[in-house]
Parts: sequence; C-alpha cells; structure tokens
Amino acid sequence: MTSPDLVPLRRALISVSDKTGLIELGQALAARGVHILSTGGSAQRLAEAGVPVTEVGDHTGFPEMMDGRVKTLHPRIHGGILARRDDEGHVAAMNTHDIPGIDLVVVNLYPFEATVAKGADFETCIENIDIGGPSLIRGAAKNHDFVAVVTDPSDYAPLLAELAAHDGQTTLDLRRRLAAKAYARTGAYDAAIGAWFANRLGQTWPESVTVSGTLRQTLRYGENPHQTAAFYVTGERRPGIATATQLQGKELSYNNLNDTDAAFELVAEFDRPAIAIIKHANPCGVAEGDGLPTAYARALACDPVSAFGGIIAANRTLDAVTAEAISRLFAEVVIAPDADESARAVLAGKKNLRVLLTGDLPNPAQPGTLIKTVAGGFLAQSRDDGRVLPANLKVVTKRGPTPKELADLLFAFRVGKHVKSNAIVYAKDLATVGVGAGQMSRVDSSRIAAIKSREAAEAAGLAEPGTKGSVVASDAFFPFADGLIAAAEAGVTAVIQPGGSMRDQEVIDAADERGLAMVFTGMRHFRH
Repeated sequence: MTSPDLVPLRRALISVSDKTGLIELGQALAARGVHILSTGGSAQRLAEAGVPVTEVGDHTGFPEMMDGRVKTLHPRIHGGILARRDDEGHVAAMNTHDIPGIDLVVVNLYPFEATVAKGADFETCIENIDIGGPSLIRGAAKNHDFVAVVTDPSDYAPLLAELAAHDGQTTLDLRRRLAAKAYARTGAYDAAIGAWFANRLGQTWPESVTVSGTLRQTLRYGENPHQTAAFYVTGERRPGIATATQLQGKELSYNNLNDTDAAFELVAEFDRPAIAIIKHANPCGVAEGDGLPTAYARALACDPVSAFGGIIAANRTLDAVTAEAISRLFAEVVIAPDADESARAVLAGKKNLRVLLTGDLPNPAQPGTLIKTVAGGFLAQSRDDGRVLPANLKVVTKRGPTPKELADLLFAFRVGKHVKSNAIVYAKDLATVGVGAGQMSRVDSSRIAAIKSREAAEAAGLAEPGTKGSVVASDAFFPFADGLIAAAEAGVTAVIQPGGSMRDQEVIDAADERGLAMVFTGMRHFRH
C-alpha cells in the first residue's frame, strides 16, 4: 500500500487538559468546515466560544461514565482513527458499522507529572494517570498515513499553516513528524509514571527503567566540532542550568553547559558567600568570604592563569563590585541565583559573556540519580550527597587540628568532592591555594597542586607560595606515604583524608614525624 501525501481534514477529535490555544484552534478548524468532536471541558470551552462541536457521547451513543474514566474508549472513535482508507476491508467495516473517519486527533494528557511535582497524595496521582489519551495518541500515530496527531499546543500554528498552504489538507511529512513526537510524549509519560511508582514502592533500582527528556536546545556541536550534541531537560526540579534564564551572551556550547553545571553544584556547597571558578569541569579557584567581592578576589588568586576563559559561579546575588571585578577577566559564563540591576548593567558591557540566573541554589543534600553511558548500556548511581561534619572526623595523629585548621580542612574536603580524582586540594583561610586534579597518581596531584601554587605566588610577587601553612584534602586515602610527604614538603600543617588504606599506619607515622595533624573522614569522594 502506498501512503498518500495529501489527506483532506474533514473531522477532528479534540480532548485536551492544557487548553492553551484551544479556542483559536477550534475557530480556525470550524472556519474550514471541519467537523469537531470533543469531550467534557474541551467541548464546553469550544461551545462557549461559539465553535460548533459534537460531544463524543452524542457521537458514540454512550455518555461519559465512571467519573470520566470511560468516554473515548469506543469502536466508533478508535475505528475512525485506526481504519486505513485504502483498505477495502477497513472501509467496508466503517460503512457497515457507521464509523466516520477521524482525520485529526488533538490530545494532551492529564497533568500527571505536574500533579506529582505538587506533592499530591497517592490517590490524586493515580486519578491523573491518563488512559484514553495515550490510546488515542498511539492509535492516531500508528495510522499517520491518514491521521494527523497533535500533542503539543506549540504545534497548532504549524498545523494551521499547513492547512492554509494545502487547501485544508495535511502532508505525509507533517503527519510523520507529529507521529514521532506523539510516541515520544507517551513514552515519556509512561516513564514518569513508572519512576513514580518505583519510588512509592521503595524500589531504588527497578527491574526496568526509562530515561526521558525534553529538547531544550540543539547545540552547535559536542565536546569537539565533529560531534553533534543537544541539551535535554528531565523532570528533576533542581536549580541550575536547566532552570536558568540567560540574560546575555552567545549561545551556550556543550562544554559551557557541562562546566557551568560543575561550577554551580560546587559553589552551592557553601553557606557563606562563595565563588567557584571552573575550567574543564575542575575548580581552579574556590573561596568563601564576608561578601562576594572578597570571595572572588581570593578564588582568582589561586590560579589566575587557568581562570582565563573559565566559568564563574556565585552562591549569592551578584553585586556591582563583583561584576566589575569579573568584567576585567575573560570568562565564558557567569552563573548565580540572581544579579542586582547595577551588576546587570556592568556585565552588559561584556556582550559575549554568557550570564545565567537560576533563581535559587541546588541543595547538595537533595537525593537524585546520575547517569553515565557505557557501551551497550548505562551506569546509574545516587548523587554524591555526602557531607562530612566535625563530629564525623577521627583524629589519628598525636596532634589534633586547631580550630582554624579544622575549618580549612572541612572547606578543602568539600571542594575536593568536586575535583576529578585523584584529587588534592590545598586550602588556607577558607580559600583554595592549590588544586591537583585527575592524575593517575595521587602523589602527582600533590606535586602539581604545589607547583601551581608556587607559580601563582611568583606571578603575584609573593615571597612564598600559599601552600605554606595551608591544609590539604585528599578525596580518597593515601595508598602510600609519598603523597602526604609531598604535601608536607609544600608546607601543609594538617591533613584530611578518608583513611582505609592497608598502609594507613605508615601514612600516620609520616604525619607524626612531621608534626602534622591528620583526621580521617571515613567517606571518600571519587569523581570520574
């Protein structure tokens, strides 16, 4: 059988929960002489607007029943949608049973996802699981050779434009594109229901899982220009790049989005005003301060060379003083919960700088799922929401940390959670002074962080590097004493690490020999 290109639109079924644009659509279809079937609230809205409409119950001869659970599940509806117009048997069945063809199905589903997001009770969520809608959508999409299906009000205009261009007919190309979108919608809908049920049943890892997302942006390319890429938004309501409004600047790239997410998740870890500067998903400077201006200056001082072309994240509303300082550095993106009018005016002078405002900060303790693809599948794990507190620490050396050292140790370990392993973070006065990231050897990370600290000090004309008198954090245990010894040679006075190595005692002894205080967290923060 050959699929026809142009199909006249004579009869439409409209049943929508989201009534955006409903009246305009109904009026436009009626003006073309389209016979409109509709249900419940949709039929009422159309009738009140003067649009001729036939109730589905009048069409089928059966009223809506069971609180609206049964209204479109009828052969006179589904037969009209599923019948192939070029099949003699189908046409004969339509004639025998008086089933008129339906050429357009306009349906959007009960707002299940929104109902769950509002925290509704179990029964309310169940009642917002649509049954008839998905059946109509899938039936129309299957028979797209003859039937157009619209699931999104944003597609009303393209549909009407097509009808105008083709004398009231739809093209096969449009019907196929709408069918593909329809199946994606019902798939995402079922995925949301499945995930909600699993959560209610306490199934952390159900036997089957479906990941769905809505296209936010087609990107110019991926990590490299020869790769294609796109940004999809899931149903997770977490402040960040998915909730952000872009005030200005060029289109965000794949790498911009990845790095900006890393920066904002890091800076949200801190309760005091803080700035994080990120390059290639690793921090090159992080600091807390009494205000953002101080935090920014101290974060930048850690590694001003690497900060060039980086991502800057703030955990407070941006002010003009901080914006002025940021404008003196070439940065790709600035992200913050908000920015006052004076800060916006300052940043507007950097027209290529991308400025994102999220409205809020992500909660580091909020549970969530992280997914990474591998060949033939994907890995899923819970978000690293671990946070070490003073009560969790175990002093393992002869000397315990001073209060100042303790504050710096906790700060450094919190930063280390967001550094690619093997991770080493030197910190002093609640600011990073050296970061070693992503090395195959932990001792190399220790040495690289110390080297970068020394180079930053020399560039600033300082007599000694920031690692002198600093503390050091390691995201996982020191497998040998060499990494700790390298940190001691850089000038640290205290160490924080998870512990748990077969050679812990060797590392403890090395710390004691050098008069260092060391604490174990019992928690590691690998980040690959």
